[in-house]
Amino acid sequence: MKFKQTEGQNQRIERISTSHLVVGIDMAKETHVAQATNYRGIVLSNRHLSFNNTVEGFEKLQRWVEGLQKKHRLNSVILGMEPTGHYWWNLANWLTNKGYNVVQANPATTKRNKENRDNSPSKSDPKDALVIADVVSRGYYYDYTQQTNVFQRLRTMMSDREFWVANSVRLQNRIIRWLDIRFPEYTSVFKDWTCKRSMATLKELPSPQDLASRSVTEMITTWRKHMQRAGGSTGMQKAAELITQAKRSVGDITALDEAKQDLGRLISEYERIVGVLEVMQKQILALLSEIPMASQLRSIKGLGPIFVAAILAGAGDLRRYAHGRQLLRKAGLNLAESMSGKRKGQIVISKRGDSTLRKYLFLATIQLIGINPVFRELHKKNIKVKHMKKQQSVFKLLGKMARILISIVQRGETFSPEKASHVTTQAA
Repeated sequence: MKFKQTEGQNQRIERISTSHLVVGIDMAKETHVAQATNYRGIVLSNRHLSFNNTVEGFEKLQRWVEGLQKKHRLNSVILGMEPTGHYWWNLANWLTNKGYNVVQANPATTKRNKENRDNSPSKSDPKDALVIADVVSRGYYYDYTQQTNVFQRLRTMMSDREFWVANSVRLQNRIIRWLDIRFPEYTSVFKDWTCKRSMATLKELPSPQDLASRSVTEMITTWRKHMQRAGGSTGMQKAAELITQAKRSVGDITALDEAKQDLGRLISEYERIVGVLEVMQKQILALLSEIPMASQLRSIKGLGPIFVAAILAGAGDLRRYAHGRQLLRKAGLNLAESMSGKRKGQIVISKRGDSTLRKYLFLATIQLIGINPVFRELHKKNIKVKHMKKQQSVFKLLGKMARILISIVQRGETFSPEKASHVTTQAA
């Protein structure tokens, strides 16, 4: 399977013919601005169009486009826009449902091309719309296609999950901060403060002053309010260690009542969010069961349901990709190099893509290196035989994983360690 980015670039340019009206739209929260050119970049509108983010505004844009097509005898139209925040979403879907060809331009591309027309760093909404039309006419765009309902549901669910995970991490950091100030010796007893005994302690007796006067038996009795197996040799040992550390603690005791109230609120909110995430986990698994390719991806040992859901949410239907490099470009993981004359700069990843998809592809590769025998062996070979740095090997294997994902989906197969070992060893 061959794939060349230049071929795709040429195809995008060839799609825009002499009969095309090219419309660039600068997106905003309430009022959008549109400019129109022909395929050569000649401005066809006497004045830019401003329209509201309402159905009346969308219909105004449609009438304006149809009027320009009729006036200049143009049969086709392509509408380009920047995916600015979430402001573009409703207009792009409305135009797509009307049968228009909607494409998107990378904000970094338009930013670097804003001086092409007037050699000036000035910025305005009409100028930005014109710059978008220019970059689209030169083929610097990518198509916008609506995903099927199940992929849209999965994307919404994973986006929501990211929000709650971020809140969970924020709360955990706040609780750790509380312990560092009030009871710094606590983590020497409980390495994982989220375990049942630890959570019971934080709810009932969070400060060293509460624990110092307690006996081991009283601690076990307190834990039994929140868990069944509170005693035993492990429970007795933990209780004794906790009391010992509490008696010699150097934690701050000022405003202790207020601090304990704060911890109580933090623990309550943390448990609520954990419950939310558990419910979402079940819903994500149910959604994955409706996507046949999800079972193909999960056949790769080490690629869990959250990784699969995150990849499908960020990339969409993988059958639309011809090669793994397209998936890497979608995530901004394609390589970028700076060269001039005899100078050769460092090769880095472009980071021009979906940051969430990029994060999960990277984390999935780390997981596969640790669990999957094929990736583990390739990683060892890259380091010991090819003398790569660990980070270099990880990114090389990330590319391998992307190619494997697209390959098994395109062929309708599950992951085969034998095939993967043969193919990836040749390509490593």
